[in-house]
Amino acid sequence: MFFVLSKTVGILLLPSNFLISLGILGLILTLTRFAFLGRKLTYASIALLAICGFSPLGNWLLYPLEQRFPAWDASQGAPDGIVVLGGSIDPELSAAHGVTVFSGAVDRVITAAVLAHRYPNARIVLSGGSANLVADDAVKEADQAAVAFESLGVPSNRLIMERRSRNTQENAAFSKALVSPKPGERWLLVTSAYHMPRSIGIFRQAGFAVEPYPVDWRTAGRADLLTFSVFLLDGLARVDAALREWIGLTAYWITGRTSAFFPAPDGR
Repeated sequence: MFFVLSKTVGILLLPSNFLISLGILGLILTLTRFAFLGRKLTYASIALLAICGFSPLGNWLLYPLEQRFPAWDASQGAPDGIVVLGGSIDPELSAAHGVTVFSGAVDRVITAAVLAHRYPNARIVLSGGSANLVADDAVKEADQAAVAFESLGVPSNRLIMERRSRNTQENAAFSKALVSPKPGERWLLVTSAYHMPRSIGIFRQAGFAVEPYPVDWRTAGRADLLTFSVFLLDGLARVDAALREWIGLTAYWITGRTSAFFPAPDGR
C-alpha cells in the first residue's frame, strides 16, 4: 500500500502535476456557476507555476538536503563495498533499443565505476528493479546498469545484482540481505546528494551501516539561493525533485521507515 500511495498520491502532490491539475480544474469551473472560483484557481495556478519555475525556490528546497552530508573522506582507508542506488537508467527504453539509456543522475554510475577502479577489492552492489507502479518483471534497471558498468571496465564478477527493489526502503533491505555486511566492514552508499538524507535514514533503520558518498548535485552553493531560472521547466524540475524528498522524508518518518526525520552525519 505504501508503494502504491507513493506512486499515485505522491506523484499527484508534485508541484508541476498539482498546479497544472489545479489550473485545469479552474478552467472547468469557469464553465459552471462556480466561474468566479474557477478564475481564482486558474490565476493562482499560473502564478504559482511561475514562482516555482522562475524563482530560486527549488534551490532553497534543495540546498539543505544537499548540504546535509559532506563529501566522503578517502583518508580513512579503502571501503569493503559500494552500494549504488538506481535512478540513473530507464530500463524500458534500454530494453527497447538494446543500449543503455540514461534518464538522469548518471553521476551515480560514473562515480561508482571510478570508485570500483580505485578500490579493486571492493564489492559493488547495483540496487535497482523497476520503480513503475506497473512493471514488466523481465525489465530491471540493475540489469541495464550491469551492462553500463562492464562498458566502463568493471568486470561482471565484481557486480552483485539487486534487481527486486522498487523504492529506497527495498534498496536497503534487499541489498543488506544480499551482502550480509559484517561488523567492522565499511560500505559506501552512492546516490544523489539531495536524496542522501532520506537514503541514510532508511539504511540506518534497516541496520545496514553505510557511509554517504553524495554525487549528482543540483546546486553549487549559497550563491544559487539567489539565482533565478531562465527556463520554467528547469525550475519546476528542481522544485519537484526537492519536494519529492521532503514529502518522502515526512512519509517515511511518520511510518517508521527511517531513523529520523532529517538524518544527520553524527548518526541522529
